[in-house]
Amino acid sequence: MKRTGIVILVIFLVLLLDQSSKIWIKTHMEYGEYFKIFNLDWARIHFVENPGMAFGLELEVSYGKLLLSLFRIVAVGFLIYYLNLLIKAKSNFGLLISFALILAGAMGNIIDSAFYGMIFSESYPGTLARIFPSEGGYASFLHGKVVDMLYFPLFSGTYPDWFPLIGGRPFLFFKPVFNVADSAITSGVLSIILFQRSFFATPMPIEDTASKAPKPEDEQSSNDEPEANASNT
Repeated sequence: MKRTGIVILVIFLVLLLDQSSKIWIKTHMEYGEYFKIFNLDWARIHFVENPGMAFGLELEVSYGKLLLSLFRIVAVGFLIYYLNLLIKAKSNFGLLISFALILAGAMGNIIDSAFYGMIFSESYPGTLARIFPSEGGYASFLHGKVVDMLYFPLFSGTYPDWFPLIGGRPFLFFKPVFNVADSAITSGVLSIILFQRSFFATPMPIEDTASKAPKPEDEQSSNDEPEANASNT
């Protein structure tokens, strides 16, 4: 399979997993409901929604949701353009996959923001959301909420008293609830950071390596020179 085909396949699979998990959660779980994964306390499926950025972050302004949705659309357009340039330039395959993950994740969250408010009813504790409700969705175009469900509270504790400002306060790691799209974006960004040297390394052109190799006639002349000197003596 060609590199372009693999990149498209990665994007498709991430979107499929992201959207199928969100739609299932939205239509089968009440807001705030959770269950443990393999009965583990530190791994849970916990249904929440957020109107903001990844990991539950939010812009605290009245127009923040619209601004964020428009920014995501512009970012996706740029990522598509840049990924196309990387493919044409035959860039490192790992770099292509990393950008494909970032693009797929951004697209997944845009779908939530753009359309979920129009096709789903509001989610409440004790009430399942309905898809395509007769009374219409809970929000207008670009004002939908992002569905999150992955929650990994690995450990908790208390900050030492000598910590400035937060000393003595309890903490929980990892507190944010996220989704498959967030995971794809994070994986892509971390891969680029960790492997940037190999991803962005410039290979030496074949012409340069060939020019630096000794030519056969040069080797022959260097071998003949001592014999000529010996005959003169």
